[in-house]
Amino acid sequence: MDIDWAALGSVFGVGLVATVALVGLFTLGLIGLSKQEQAATQGGSAALARSGAYACFALCTAAVAYGVYLIVA
Repeated sequence: MDIDWAALGSVFGVGLVATVALVGLFTLGLIGLSKQEQAATQGGSAALARSGAYACFALCTAAVAYGVYLIVA
């Protein structure tokens, strides 16, 4: 049995990048939700912070759904 090290490294690299990107995107969503209250008290637009957070969460959901689609198909 031979191991294709290039393919294994490629899968590892893509998995690492996807994981860091999803965690970063989710973190941005959480930060957006936490800044919503602060923006409202300072007279800023809380709707902008909330919609940005929801967009981050939607992108996370889309990425996870795409990954499930790739596995199932």
